Amino acid sequence: MKQKVTAVFDIGKTNKKFYLFDKDFKEVHKEYISFKEIKDEDGHPTEDLAELKKWLKSVFDRILKSDKFDIKAINFSTYGASFVHIDKEGNSLTPLYNYTKPLPDSLVNDFLQEYGPRDKFLKTTGCGDLSMLNSGLQLYWLKKRKPEVYKKIKYSLHLPQYLSYIFTGISLSEYTSIGCHTALWDYSKRDYHDWVYKEGINKILPQIVSTETSTNMNYNGKRIKIGVGIHDSSAALLPYVRSIDKKFVLVSTGTWSIVFNPFTEEPVSAGVYEEDTINYMRINGKAVKATRMFLGNEYKVQVDKLNKRFSVDEDYHTTVNFDYDTYFEIMQDFKHCFRWESISDEDMPEKTHLSYHKYEHAYHQLMVELVQLQIKKIKEALGNDNIASIYIDGGFSNNDIYIKLLTHHFRDKKLSTTDASLGSALGAAIAILDNKLNSKFLKENYALKKHVPFIISGKV
Repeated sequence: MKQKVTAVFDIGKTNKKFYLFDKDFKEVHKEYISFKEIKDEDGHPTEDLAELKKWLKSVFDRILKSDKFDIKAINFSTYGASFVHIDKEGNSLTPLYNYTKPLPDSLVNDFLQEYGPRDKFLKTTGCGDLSMLNSGLQLYWLKKRKPEVYKKIKYSLHLPQYLSYIFTGISLSEYTSIGCHTALWDYSKRDYHDWVYKEGINKILPQIVSTETSTNMNYNGKRIKIGVGIHDSSAALLPYVRSIDKKFVLVSTGTWSIVFNPFTEEPVSAGVYEEDTINYMRINGKAVKATRMFLGNEYKVQVDKLNKRFSVDEDYHTTVNFDYDTYFEIMQDFKHCFRWESISDEDMPEKTHLSYHKYEHAYHQLMVELVQLQIKKIKEALGNDNIASIYIDGGFSNNDIYIKLLTHHFRDKKLSTTDASLGSALGAAIAILDNKLNSKFLKENYALKKHVPFIISGKV
């Protein structure tokens, strides 16, 4: 008898993954591939959309014929800030423009002259800058600089919804893709920003539906539930939202460390605009306040320097655990020692100066300073919201010093770590199914571990 499964395509910038999950959301099959980037008409690298589409179809059609699995549903999780523009026949009109592609300064200036001032616009739309990373600006760019292409557009589909469209032929928009720093959404009025209507861009944006929406249809002779897709950051957040009954923030660590507050009461704060405070959306359109920091990137840069300075192996840093005496020594006469290369901070010195003779001391100093920056970002995400729990996943969830320092600082909160390697794919599977998640879900699926503040010789 075939095993009933839910299929998920999880499309990252580098790796394209395909998963099958059983009824308990356990992974039963996985395969992945990567494609060489191609270049758009300006020579900028971009996704090979034709190859991606061909791979999606071939993998899914092959699994459908499997003697082992019976696919009941399929959904899609992808990176954001990306549009596919289709004509009335459903053909894509442009390359899948890379969000790293620069926009002309003159275009951004024209936009701000019409719809600024800059800080007010960015705060209202939950964005950190104005670039192609704000996918709505891509539509403005096409309208103003490539009108011959723009006038052929029937619909502009966010990448997750385009993948769904490949299988259903139905054009839709959904909240999580609209809400990921697109510059399209006004978080104060919970609707498209006025500029979208004034430019008539709303006419090429399909109907908005809940992320949980699905289409039951006959695909190659088989009845399948097909989801509308979901933005990967919102997908990674969903298992936590569905299984935890109290308010929390999630610190997702990696190259970027992003702190998500899905329970914010102040998505557009009255305070000074902060470029590293951005917004996402939950599957029901509710705002998620997020702060970000280039933590993993800076960590790698500084660790590489320490490795060379102390002549140790490149993986030596993974063996250094928290030592209270070393920490106490650093904090007795604390001063900032590191000059960051990819993070801006008013407290950093003009150049790095370390007087330590042992790698372990220098590494502790590095972690103390990085965690101080992380604490600021967590506090910014918390704002005035009354939240008592912090969850940490990603690469730094296994860093002993990082976790102990955070637990020590947030002694008034419950701090837990998880191993969320399936993150966005699992979230996409959960989004399309009606299954309830019980309180043990994170423990059973995410290796949930609770942490308590360190206590040494009566000191907390």
